[in-house]
Amino acid sequence: MDEPPNWARLPIHECGEPLVSLAEGGGESRVLSHALYAEDNIPGAPSVVCVRLSVRDRLVKAASLLPEGIGLMVFDGYRPLAVQQFLYDDFTARIARERPYLSDDALRAYVGQYVASPSADPACPPPHRTGGAVDIYLIHLHTGEPLPMGTAPDEVADATPTRWFEDYPQEPFTTNRRLLFHALIGAGFANYRGEWWHYEFGNQRWANCTGAEAAIYGIAPEAASDAEFEAFGTE
Repeated sequence: MDEPPNWARLPIHECGEPLVSLAEGGGESRVLSHALYAEDNIPGAPSVVCVRLSVRDRLVKAASLLPEGIGLMVFDGYRPLAVQQFLYDDFTARIARERPYLSDDALRAYVGQYVASPSADPACPPPHRTGGAVDIYLIHLHTGEPLPMGTAPDEVADATPTRWFEDYPQEPFTTNRRLLFHALIGAGFANYRGEWWHYEFGNQRWANCTGAEAAIYGIAPEAASDAEFEAFGTE
């Protein structure tokens, strides 16, 4: 089913759940993490991947639904507003160089398919700022090697949409995407169909996809602090 339009229209009934680190899973965990944007030296990117408490619990459930020896690697979760702004500006500049024929409106529309607007409005925060969104792929637990999914995580390509290999079957990509999709959906997440790696729970886009009347996550509690506002100067 296609995602209904304008997820930001939905109300937020913030539940106050804390952010927790995925780095605390322990050696036997089937949910692993690496902070990709910190590794890429993006200014302000957290050095550990953090998510809301129920998101972590649902990731553990999703991992339990996978075949033995397969785990989840989460490479992004909670994202500060400054990081969202950097990613949005960087991607916009890249697409403007690659597609100089796009009008301003067309450029914004294209960028918006892959990077949410860095809105500071608490009524419609970017999905990753809520702590409810995760970017994720499958790995072999014994080797640490990723399962082939048809594109690299975070890659913009024709095959980036989740259903690409349903419409153009090719193994092992079709099977691996199905494994990830059904495990995450089985644990209560919603998928952003434009990116095979992006899933969410509790925020406005999740509510939009699942038919919930309201989101339970707004701006993550640790994000709604004077320190962030002073550092970023946005609110």
